[in-house]
This record gives sequence, C-alpha cells and structure tokens, in this order.
Amino acid sequence: MSPRITLATAGRVLTQLRHDPRTIALLLVVPSLLMVILKYVFDGNPLVFDRIGLPLLGVFPFITMFLVTSVAMLRERTSGTLERLLTTPMAKLDLLLGYGIAFALAAAAQAAVACATAYWVLGLHTAGSAALVVAVAVADAVLGMALGLFVSAFARTEFQAVQFMPAIVLPQVLLCGLFIARDQMAGWLDGLSDALPLTYAVQALGEVGVHADVTSTLSRDLAILVGAAVAALVLAAATLRRRSG
Repeated sequence: MSPRITLATAGRVLTQLRHDPRTIALLLVVPSLLMVILKYVFDGNPLVFDRIGLPLLGVFPFITMFLVTSVAMLRERTSGTLERLLTTPMAKLDLLLGYGIAFALAAAAQAAVACATAYWVLGLHTAGSAALVVAVAVADAVLGMALGLFVSAFARTEFQAVQFMPAIVLPQVLLCGLFIARDQMAGWLDGLSDALPLTYAVQALGEVGVHADVTSTLSRDLAILVGAAVAALVLAAATLRRRSG
C-alpha cells in the first residue's frame, strides 16, 4: 500500500464527482429537498417530523452512496479502467481506501448540508448535537459505499447495478425500525433486523434524539456500523481481479 497512490486515487474519484453535476445534485440537493417535503407532509406536527426526519438523515446517505458507488465502480470495470489500474503498482487496498476517502468526504458534505437544512431551516430538534448526527450519517454512507463496491462485481450493466437496491437496500429500510418499532414486528423479522447494519444506524440516531451525551448504546452501534463497513470492504476486495476475463 502507498499513501501517495491512495490519495491520488481519492483525488481522481473526487475530480470525477466534481465534473458530474447530476451526481452532485443527487448527493447534496436531493436529501435536503426530501427533508423539506417530509417537513410539510407532517406540517403542524413537529414531533412526528423529529421522530421520522432524524433517522432519515442516516438512511439517505446509505441509499445514495450505495447507488452512486455501485454505478461508478461498474463503469470502472466495464470501461477497462479497473483492469488497467490493477496492472500498475496500485494495490487493491490503495483503490478501496481511495474510494473510501473520496466518498467519505462526499458523505460528510452531504450530511452537513442535509443536517443544516433540517436543523436551521426546518427546525429539527434533538437532545444530542448535530455533530453526532453527521458522524452516524458518514459511517452509514461509508457502509453504503462498501456494499456498492461489493455488489458492482455481480452486475454487467448500470441497470443491473440499480436492481440490487430492492435486494440489498429496501429490506434494511423496511426492517430498521423507521416505520414501526422493531419489537412490534413479527418475532422472526425482529431477529432478522438484528443482522442488518442499517438497524444500528437508525438506533444510533434514536439515541442522539433522546440523549444529550454519548451513550454506550450509541458507541456500540457506531462500532457495529464501522465493523460492517470493514467487512463489506473485505468482500469488495475479494471481487477485484487483475484480469477481467
């Protein structure tokens, strides 16, 4: 592994993002617009907005980073860029960490913009600080990125990459406790949700919503998110090949 190559990879990915206005809009504008829509869906009931809006600040980065990363890596594979890169002295870890740094920075920008909109424009209220919300959102975004890198190996077209969303993302959104408390689900669904990392992002944000300080539950949930992201990156590394055939 070379820090110089890793940083160069991160710079290349950020340059590609900077020259793609549609992706920038998806990352920075769409989450804030969705929060505005949600605010007025529950117009006149700020408590419901606080309860639903807070976990969505973690769900949005997970979804968008999964989508953007899976498509971006698929393009690297199908265009031959990935194969050419891996015939150079670049290590797999350089590539994955470069992507991780680039998308973590993009996630931080996304979370900061969405949180600023939610707190300062829409009046979202939480007992914990906005900085903790941003930290959870970034961890969730890195997890989405890692899963996107992994599943891109199993798609041949961008359409196929998007098709993984119903299989990988939507079950986690449905079972994470966003719509109904997990203990009110069927027992087997509650047990299944324990194995899904998005559950811990929503749970961590719930802790921020009701506790001013960092709790042991919040620390545990963040550790689980980071561990799941590392595991997904290991799986992603296993799908990288120096030859495409």
